[in-house]
Amino acid sequence: MPRFMTMIRIDENDVPAEGPSPELMERMGELIEEMTKAGVLLETAGLTPTSEGTRVRWSGGKLTVTDGPFTEAKEVIGGYAILQARDQDEAIEWTKRFLQVHENHWTVTSEVREIVEPA
Repeated sequence: MPRFMTMIRIDENDVPAEGPSPELMERMGELIEEMTKAGVLLETAGLTPTSEGTRVRWSGGKLTVTDGPFTEAKEVIGGYAILQARDQDEAIEWTKRFLQVHENHWTVTSEVREIVEPA
């Protein structure tokens, strides 16, 4: 079965100051448990804010290293999940369910892409 990476994109300037509510964390925990039992969820994690990150870039034959935060970025990857699903449609359905556990004041975008397996 193919694997898919779901990249969870957020606007760090638009995240609720208090962070995720206990209710959101409970709903997310229940969904993660369901996905794990179904054999769909292989791995998931949140990422630290860009203020704690570093970008390493190769361009024009030169390396540059830039410490965060990255103010020019509107949306950043706030987390990810690796799913194993029958097809992209199934991966998208699970991703929709993940997004829907969030309260209405959250703005979260998820990009679902198939992982290219080695030949």
